[in-house]
This record gives sequence, structure tokens and C-alpha cells, in this order.
Amino acid sequence: MGIGVAIGVIAFRKISEAQSNLGPEGLNRAVGRLADGVYDFADAVRAGMSERETDLRAALGIDSQDVARR
Repeated sequence: MGIGVAIGVIAFRKISEAQSNLGPEGLNRAVGRLADGVYDFADAVRAGMSERETDLRAALGIDSQDVARR
């Protein structure tokens, strides 16, 4: 039981320390970095999709201009 109490106290202190280090500005920065990471990931996915679509069109002999005309 003593070990559980000690772990709880240590965890509480670490969480309190992390909250005090972040503060309002730190939290905004952390959210901003997370948003930037999500946007970067989405851009990478879009680029990969576009590249794959180009590869598939080339493999199937489909010209993108033919698709646009239909």
C-alpha cells in the first residue's frame, strides 16, 4: 500500500510541475505545434495521394486531360 501511495504522490508532483511549466503561453504553443504537425501530416498525405494517382494513371494509360473532358 505504501508503494501505491508513493507512486501517487510522485505522479501528482510530476503532473503539477508539468502544468506549472506550461502555463497559458506554453499551452498555446503546444497546441500550435500540434496543429502544425497535423497540417504537415495532411500535406504529406495529399502529396502521396497525388503521386500515387499519377502513377496509377500512367500504369493504366489514362491521360488526365481525357478525364477532365468527360
